[in-house]
Amino acid sequence: MGTTKFIFAGAAALGMLATSALADDMTGMVTRIDRLNNTISIQQMQKGTVGGSAGGAGALQEYKAKDAAMLDAVHAGDRVSYSATDTNGTGTLTKLQKQ
Repeated sequence: MGTTKFIFAGAAALGMLATSALADDMTGMVTRIDRLNNTISIQQMQKGTVGGSAGGAGALQEYKAKDAAMLDAVHAGDRVSYSATDTNGTGTLTKLQKQ
């Protein structure tokens, strides 16, 4: 019984860490905007030291915009700072700002 509680507590802690990681401000470049479906694709930029990784680009993520007006201020190729949350496995933008 004690082991089960320990496993569930660990899983809950990992879940909270993963959710809070998405809530932090991130930077990236807009690669595609689909205004009909209210989605945006962003290539996440690597943080850290210069030369820390080859290429310098992170994962390409597609997000649902919380508000359609968020997408009007940006275009493909724009560098942006953004925050997102994970809702049922779908990333949702909570903040989007052109840099």
